Amino acid sequence: MVGGRERRRGRFSNGEVIAALLLLSLLFSEGGLYGHIKHSRRESRARIFTNTHTFLRRGQSLHPNPFPQEQAWPTKRLVEWIIAQCGSGVGKPAEGKQGFQDWLKDGCVLSELINSLHDADKPVKKIQSSPMAFKQMEQVSQFLNAAEAYGVTKTDMFQTVDLWEGKDLAAVQRTLMALGSLAVTKNDGTFRGNPDWFFKKAQENRRDFSDDQMKSGKHVIGLQMGSNKGASQAGMTGYGRPRQIINN
Repeated sequence: MVGGRERRRGRFSNGEVIAALLLLSLLFSEGGLYGHIKHSRRESRARIFTNTHTFLRRGQSLHPNPFPQEQAWPTKRLVEWIIAQCGSGVGKPAEGKQGFQDWLKDGCVLSELINSLHDADKPVKKIQSSPMAFKQMEQVSQFLNAAEAYGVTKTDMFQTVDLWEGKDLAAVQRTLMALGSLAVTKNDGTFRGNPDWFFKKAQENRRDFSDDQMKSGKHVIGLQMGSNKGASQAGMTGYGRPRQIINN
C-alpha cells in the first residue's frame, strides 16, 4: 500500500490522462467554451461596426454639416469685426467657405486690418491688389509678419498656403481670433467693434519685494510644511514610558 501510494502520487493513470485531454479539447475547440467566446467577440465587433456605419450614414443623409450654425458663427463674427475695424471699403464676402477665402486671398483686406490696429506707424507700407499669385502670397506674408510683431504667437499663426490654397481655413480663423483678442487686451483705442466678440487675455501682475521683505520671509513657516497652531502635547507622557491607567 505504501509503495502504491508513492507510485500514485508521482504518476497518472491512462484513464486520467485521457479524461484530461478530452476536457481540454472540449474547452479549446471551436464548439467548446473557447469557440463560444471567440464567436461572441466576433459578433460584438460586427454589431458595433454595423451600428456605427448606420449612425454615420443616417447623419450624412440628414445634413452634410450637423452643426452649420456653430461652425458659421466664428466666420460671421470675424467678418463683422473686419468690416467694423476697416470700414465698408473692404467690401463683404460672399456666403460660404469659398467666399470667405476669396475675400482674404489676395492679402489686401488682411493688410488693411493690421494697419487699422496702429495709429501712426503702419506695418504694411504698400497695399496693392494683383492678379498674380506670388504677389498675393507676398501680401499675405506681410500681414503674417506684422501680426507676429503685434503679438500673435507662432502657434496661432496660419501658413500662407492655408489661406491661398484653402487647406486650413480654421487656422486662418484662429489667427484672426487671436489678433482680435490682442486688440481688446491692449485697449489702446484702436479697436473698433464689440469687445465682447473676443476674450481678454490674462495680464501680468508683477510683484517687487524689497530685500528686508525677502529676509523676513525666511523666518515664516510655510503652510506646505504644516502648522504648529492648534495642536498641543500638554499632559502627554514622554516617549518610551507606559500609559498611566488609574482605576478609581
